[in-house]
Order: sequence, then structure tokens, then C-alpha cells
Amino acid sequence: MTQPTLILVHGAFATSFSFAPLQAELAFHAVRSAAVDLPGHGFAATFPLGYQAPQDLAQFTSEPGSIRGVTVDDNVRALTEAAARAKEHGPVVIVAHSRGGATLTALANAHPELIDHMVYVSAWAPVDLPAAEYNAEPEMKTVDNAALARALAGDPGQLGLLRCNFRQADLEVLDGLKALFCADVSDDEFRIFLNSLQPDENLDAGGPEHRAQAGTWGTIPRTFVRLGEDRSVPTAMQDRLIREGDALTPDNPYRVRTLASSHVGWLIHPAEAAVQLAQIAADVAAESDR
Repeated sequence: MTQPTLILVHGAFATSFSFAPLQAELAFHAVRSAAVDLPGHGFAATFPLGYQAPQDLAQFTSEPGSIRGVTVDDNVRALTEAAARAKEHGPVVIVAHSRGGATLTALANAHPELIDHMVYVSAWAPVDLPAAEYNAEPEMKTVDNAALARALAGDPGQLGLLRCNFRQADLEVLDGLKALFCADVSDDEFRIFLNSLQPDENLDAGGPEHRAQAGTWGTIPRTFVRLGEDRSVPTAMQDRLIREGDALTPDNPYRVRTLASSHVGWLIHPAEAAVQLAQIAADVAAESDR
């Protein structure tokens, strides 16, 4: 049986490091995986000295960041290279989380031949609107972004990027972030996760040209993994994205799975997610060998 490679694509402010617990579980299921860092992420990120303790907020909020000017197209070029390398060794399954879905969608439009299966884990798969515009839609009205807004540092217009102070000790902000992203984990697990994030994210979430296209994106088999306890991308929005994708290509609908997880809880406790992804990998392998 031909072994597929799962390429794991992180969301906003995250890195490939976020997938370490999941990759360990996948290895125990004999599933090959590769977590990638999009441009300006991981060891290519900027961590201003003022972000350390004690913090120098003036320095932190003014230091230039390496992710300034990075675009969705830059992300696509990097993911194209990773997918092409993996494709040399068999089928490719790309698993995208959260904002990473916008990059996966744009890649699928540009190079559908590199992808054997797409998996969106509560991820943005824009069809009717550009990705960022979904935030103003009715399905997002229950999302309380106050804590995330209070974590923002510096002027995005001047910095040319989004910068967050995830190392602050304001309990109101911390409690709000935990409630938004991972209410289903312990306080220590939440703080460990928070300290794994990088402070900077790029401004470009994609435009109308990066929406899913029926003739390219729509030709690739795809799965949507719903996160049933997600408060940052509510299930109503996840279900809308599924409906829009299915309406675009009714002959190739999403295969839908659900995890009882918050937005990032499945990365902290990845056992069930690994089982689900291993099943998808086995299905792709079987289809490839037919």
C-alpha cells in the first residue's frame, strides 16, 4: 500500500511546533507527516527583545517584524514546494487548521495536481466571500474577540503586520483568550499553548481571487473536520463553509467528521484527531492503489 504524506499547515500566530503532539500520535499509527512553517513563521519569525521579561513595551510595539509584507501568494509558493517534495514519495494529504485553510484553498486553485486529499480542521475555505469578510457574517456574532483585541500591540498600519502580546499577565485577557480558543484544557495547558505562539502575523488573509474555484479546488477530494466546541470559528460558520463548498461542486461534496474539541484543544490532546486522520490516510492510500 502506498503511504501518503500528511502535510500539516498551521493557523494564525502558530508554527509547525504546534503539531508536535499530533505528529507523535500519528507516528504511533504509522502515518507519515510533515509540519511546515509558512513564511515569517517558526525560526523565521521575529521575537523582539522587548517581548522578553521584564517586557519593554515601547521596544516591543515598535520593532520591525520579518513577516511584514508576506502575502497569501508567498504562503502558496512555500506550500507548493513542500507539496511537490512530498509528492515524489506518494500521495499528498494537506491538513490545514484555522487561517491555514486560506493558503490551502489558494494552493488547490493553483496546483490541484499536487494534492490527493484536502482536510480542513475548522479552517477557512472561502467560497462566496474572501476569507476575512466572513468575520462580519451573522454566523460569527457569538464570537467574543475582546480579549484578542486587548492583546494586540502596536499599530498594524505602521508595523505592516498584526502583533499580539501573548506574554502579558492581565488575568482578564488571559481568561478571555482561554475561553475563546481552548476552554476544554487546563490553565497550565492553556499557558503552555499561549507561549508556543509567535507574536506576529501577516495582514494578508487573501482576496476574491483566492476563493475556491470549481475547476481546480473543486476537483480534489476533501474532508471537513468540524470542531464541535469551537468558540472562535463557531459550528454555524463551519457548517456554512461546508454548505458553500458543496454547493460549488455538488458532485464532490465534503466528507464531514466531528471532534468534540475547542479550536486548539485537539492539538493539545490529539489522540482522537490522530485516529481520524489515520483513517483518512488509509482511505487515500487505498484509493491510490486502485
